[in-house]
Amino acid sequence: MATEYSARSRRTALGAVLAGAAVGAATLFGPAAPASAGVNWDAVARCESGGNWKINTGNGYYGGLQFSRATWNGYGGQKYAARADLASRSEQIAVAEKVLRQGIGAWPVCGRKGGSASAAANRSEKATPRKAAPKRAAPRKAAPERPATKVAPQPATGAGTYVVRRGDTLSEIAVAQRVDGGWRALHERNRAVVGDDPGLIFPGQRLRLR
Repeated sequence: MATEYSARSRRTALGAVLAGAAVGAATLFGPAAPASAGVNWDAVARCESGGNWKINTGNGYYGGLQFSRATWNGYGGQKYAARADLASRSEQIAVAEKVLRQGIGAWPVCGRKGGSASAAANRSEKATPRKAAPKRAAPRKAAPERPATKVAPQPATGAGTYVVRRGDTLSEIAVAQRVDGGWRALHERNRAVVGDDPGLIFPGQRLRLR
């Protein structure tokens, strides 16, 4: 009888020790946190608008992330404010997260500065394993902004104009020359020179700043 009682006591004590160890481990390490692949919207805003979340230059784009009225309304922004520049930073980011579902290319020049592609696209790629396939030409999308690389004669810069130099990008030129409306306005003003791709400019091109 004493032997049986002693064995039960040892089993009970051992169970208590194991349970305590499990609780201690959970307290020490905590629950596993899910991975996050967010976009650095402040970095995108610095490129788009100089980080001014209330900007309205009259160029048809508003707020820190430079939403057009159509995009703002199309992704539910009106529940916050009539225009993006009238909404708070967090409200603009909430709308941007919805726009992000179509890809970071919605910000063709500044999106790459956010440090992440669309989270939805990442999840889709991870969920579907890819098989090797013959290489074929893909439809061309808006390319990330690339510094000017080709060499061309550089005429002198006149008042209100700027001659592209090696390594320049539209967003950097817009910031350095304080162009109202940022790189979008600069691109629109010089579409005949730059073409439809704002991420591709060449040394020697003369841009109109005003």
